[in-house]
Amino acid sequence: MSEKYTSLGLMSGTSGDGVDASIINSDGVNEFETVKDKYFEYDSNIYKDFHFLKDRIFNFHDLKKLSKEINELERKITLFHAKIIKELSDKNEKILVGFHGQTIYHNAMEKISRQLGNGKLLYQLTKRKIVYNFRENDILNGGEGAPLTPIFHQLIATQKKIKLPTCILNIGGISNATIVSIDELFSKDIGPGNCLIDTWVRKNSEKKFDRDGYLASIGKKNEIIFEQAQELYYNRNKEKKSFDTNDFDISFSRGLSLEDGATTLTEFTGSIIAETICLFAKKGKKFNNIIICGGGRKNKVLIDVIKKNLTHKSKINMIDDFGVNGDFVESKAFAFLAIRSYKNLPITFPSTTNCNKPCTGGKIIEN
Repeated sequence: MSEKYTSLGLMSGTSGDGVDASIINSDGVNEFETVKDKYFEYDSNIYKDFHFLKDRIFNFHDLKKLSKEINELERKITLFHAKIIKELSDKNEKILVGFHGQTIYHNAMEKISRQLGNGKLLYQLTKRKIVYNFRENDILNGGEGAPLTPIFHQLIATQKKIKLPTCILNIGGISNATIVSIDELFSKDIGPGNCLIDTWVRKNSEKKFDRDGYLASIGKKNEIIFEQAQELYYNRNKEKKSFDTNDFDISFSRGLSLEDGATTLTEFTGSIIAETICLFAKKGKKFNNIIICGGGRKNKVLIDVIKKNLTHKSKINMIDDFGVNGDFVESKAFAFLAIRSYKNLPITFPSTTNCNKPCTGGKIIEN
């Protein structure tokens, strides 16, 4: 029987609003059990500093130019994570910590994926085994460093006895899909998830996001801007397997009202997600159902747009229908990936990130 570990996964999504934390028990292979899930919202200073920098970083040169500010924010983010670990791990000194950090820049073409979070400092602050920097080894082996969650999606599908083949659609800042079949695991970033909608709302109001899709529900889609956005997307992004939120911008929506911009961007995002999933099916990636997780599943208008644009007949469920909290799939995933990394098991595969061979991932600090 495989040895089980207790692992705490910490995931900060591209929305940059806080940290999802999950404790699981797992052998890193065949099973997992959720112990606890909890969300920790960033304080206003971290939130503002992150988005201030994120909005100014578009290439490696920008990373270097803003290195002083980035390093200071990284220290704050690390201290924030240390508090979470101390609260949740209690006196369990043997717990593993899967520390994803806060992505500020991802560009597979440049072979760079930068997450804010100092693993060595986090170990010094908490004296817990820290597993971090999950993407670097995949990139060094020819992969794109994303998406990383497919191996955990596969475990969910098998443990919850979901009928295969199935498509697990994660709608975070970036959307990605994993197709799990009996003999294959395939995954790919699709493109925008919540990122365009969130950015639009954040820049044009005092809100952080469009709760439940309310703004989109009362606005009107601008057909001309919608078509321009689609053309721009398909011309630029046909061959990409992974994305950063800065691969997309909202400049094409300039001049629209808050509500009309939210509607147009929601229609655009939903159509891209639906069309890409249907394209998977046309290219032979079979699936019977689509299971949605991530924060975007709560945007009712976005989900309706996806359903409207799907030409592939599939039953659609929320992952919550199978007893898994859809807000914490990625934090559980990084707890699971920490265990696999600790056991030197692969976390990425040629069919998920385009790496040359199955690769283990996170760097480990335990003394």
